[in-house]
Amino acid sequence: MNKPVELSSVRTEPPAPTALVAQPQPAAPTTTHPRNYWLIGSLVSLAALAAVGIVWWLSSAGGTVQYTTAPVTKGAIIRAVTATGTVNPVLTIIVGTYVSGVIQDLSCDYNTQVKRGQVCAKIDPRPYQTVVDQNKANLAAAKAQVEKSKVGLVYAQLTYDRMARLGQTNAVSKDAVDNAKNLFDQARAQVGVDEADIALHEAQLATAQVNLDYTSIASPVDGTVVSRNVTMGQTVAASFQTPTLFLIATDLTKMQVDTNVSESDIGDIKEGNKALFTVDAYPKRSFEGTVSQVRQSPQTVQNVVTYDVVVSVDNPDLALKPGMTAANRVILDQRKDVLRVPSQALRYTPNGLRNATAGKAETRLWALRDGKPVAIPIVAGLDDDSFAEIVKADLKPDDRVIVSEQRDAAKTSVPRPRL
Repeated sequence: MNKPVELSSVRTEPPAPTALVAQPQPAAPTTTHPRNYWLIGSLVSLAALAAVGIVWWLSSAGGTVQYTTAPVTKGAIIRAVTATGTVNPVLTIIVGTYVSGVIQDLSCDYNTQVKRGQVCAKIDPRPYQTVVDQNKANLAAAKAQVEKSKVGLVYAQLTYDRMARLGQTNAVSKDAVDNAKNLFDQARAQVGVDEADIALHEAQLATAQVNLDYTSIASPVDGTVVSRNVTMGQTVAASFQTPTLFLIATDLTKMQVDTNVSESDIGDIKEGNKALFTVDAYPKRSFEGTVSQVRQSPQTVQNVVTYDVVVSVDNPDLALKPGMTAANRVILDQRKDVLRVPSQALRYTPNGLRNATAGKAETRLWALRDGKPVAIPIVAGLDDDSFAEIVKADLKPDDRVIVSEQRDAAKTSVPRPRL
């Protein structure tokens, strides 16, 4: 953890400026001339400007300077993106119902450990059992009709064979033979129709059996019931939309944090980044995870565009529960045991040099040595907005860098910074 910056103030009281001594003016001549009036006016204007300059110098450059300093330390620097998110199971199964009816039995509740195929609820099966019985009867009738048609086919074939032999001896007319042939063909076709009718009734019976089986609401996976949205005796209707009866989490020892990251920060986040987060239930405990997915689907709320960053985390002790709010920090870069100074020290410039250094890249900081600010060239590294890494600088272990300054109302001169 980053240690708090130790700040101290050093008051510097430089010697007072030398008093200005007014020089006596020569006596004006008794005889005035227009040119003398112009000369007197010029002298008065110069004196007024000099007085204004002295007042400005005393008010701006004068006064005792009090510097606020901080020590140069060693420690960690972490650059991170902060965002809030929600803890969710990795995979949550929605269990609904395919058929409508009255809930007759409930065998699963909140936190119930279920196995795949275990029945959690039962819908009244009697209406669907009636349909199954009816289709079974229809199927039996269709099979009997096939047997009847086959018997008729045998008789029609015998009749046709007899008529064909008689037709060869001209004992019967040719029309009688053709009629027998027609009846034989119809009987054979009827057998095909009845067999197709059997297939139709078998399909209807299978459909009715499927609906009957769906009256038993079973878990499709092994897991834990995290939500139950139905009660005993409740009527569920699955006509237009499948109602949700249970939510089953497959494995609560593996969780994920769905974090909303703004579009200004999403460009720096990559899969594999380390993430740290806390939840309100355990404010002193830090959980560690890894960015497993950066989803490409944007979410816009009140003209603010965010992206879902999924952080995977292990939950062996089941401390994390679904729905918890997580304060997340995605680590983008970090340094350990490096020389560092407060970031404010890099932004500090003595008051008299601010205009001269405006618009220039900051390549130095100021340390207080012998009561005077001294400029020290540096090469800065990683900055996490609290501390800045110092890659290269002529800093001593006991140096204290200046982070700000204050001036009081004392009319004294300011020590000139050593560049």
